[in-house]
Amino acid sequence: MTWILRSLWWGAAGLIGWTYVAFPVVLLVRARLRPRPIAAAPIEPTVTMVIAAHDEARVIGEKLENALILDYPPDRFDIVVASDGSTDGTNEIVTTFADRRVRLIALPRVGKAAALNAAIEAAGGEVVVFSDANSLYEADAIRALVRPLADPEVGGVAGNQRYLGADRDDGAGERQYWDLDRKLKDAESRAGSVISATGAIYAVRRSLVQPVPPGVTDDFTTSTAVVAQGYRLVFAPDAIAWERVAPAGAQEYARKVRIMTRGFRGVAVRAPLLDPRRSGFYAVQLATHKLLRRLMVIPLAVMALTSPLLWSKGYVYRLATVAQLAFYGLAAVGSLGGERSIARSKLAAFPAFFVLANLAAARAAWNVLRGQRIDRWDPTERLEPADADDDAGSGR
Repeated sequence: MTWILRSLWWGAAGLIGWTYVAFPVVLLVRARLRPRPIAAAPIEPTVTMVIAAHDEARVIGEKLENALILDYPPDRFDIVVASDGSTDGTNEIVTTFADRRVRLIALPRVGKAAALNAAIEAAGGEVVVFSDANSLYEADAIRALVRPLADPEVGGVAGNQRYLGADRDDGAGERQYWDLDRKLKDAESRAGSVISATGAIYAVRRSLVQPVPPGVTDDFTTSTAVVAQGYRLVFAPDAIAWERVAPAGAQEYARKVRIMTRGFRGVAVRAPLLDPRRSGFYAVQLATHKLLRRLMVIPLAVMALTSPLLWSKGYVYRLATVAQLAFYGLAAVGSLGGERSIARSKLAAFPAFFVLANLAAARAAWNVLRGQRIDRWDPTERLEPADADDDAGSGR
């Protein structure tokens, strides 16, 4: 029995160590030893920004005002908004911008994938920029996005999603996670391709944009199509979009379950990219980040259960038991932060966010095993426009 427990413990420790420690180190070392420069240049291709919106009346007007004052030639930039069955006045707001290079596609409730596909079909630019309805761009964001596309090997560019109100405690755990993720994206990009883009801000050559299948995370599927077609997907840290820190508690848990359920299905669509004979080191990146990391709840649970049972077998097991008790204790404290944030305490913020994300991943995996699909979406809580204006320059 002791041998079995030790085998389980060390197997779990190996998976956890690779995913959270060794893999990031490998990315950083690889970027330093095997860099692949990007032949970026100040180019001005025609650009169409596409936005899928469902009941976004609270933010869509500010979003369009922000997009229309970006530093990019007006005659080379337009916007398509696909409204997915909005009933809150979103359509009426968008139509007030009709004479300012904004087109509305008013749809019945068809789901985000179908709405995006309608917007993509209407996009006439050489480059398609994908954006969320509540993302506000820095003035030079479009120029920063298209600059790497001067390199013929680059097919897509992931922008830099940052948080409004970075000085607040609200959502500190998620901000800490994204700060680390941003560093790893930069390392991935310098050595090859990032795994995928965030839906707030990314650009793809129009010729490489493929229809979005239902039931998947659209930004993952669309951006990884670039890699699937033999092009690089790179990171532009100076292409900045600002977005609100996500709410916490039950609402944030449900949001993550939806995203990860669709994410697992997205990985299934891109399963050929998991073959290193086809995609090289990118296959390792994809498997580690999108599969192992999202299934970490299994080795984490194994380690939590076996550590106390091995208490008498050595200091390493005792240390592991104490460390886990401390970490999960902080997570419990952090979870008491209320609906406005995952944790008010900065010390407890990351443990609370970590546990919430892993519980959501476990539920998402269960959804996939049961064959449950999530084809529609509802916007999460948004910042009031006045709040966004107050925070837009503070950093995210």
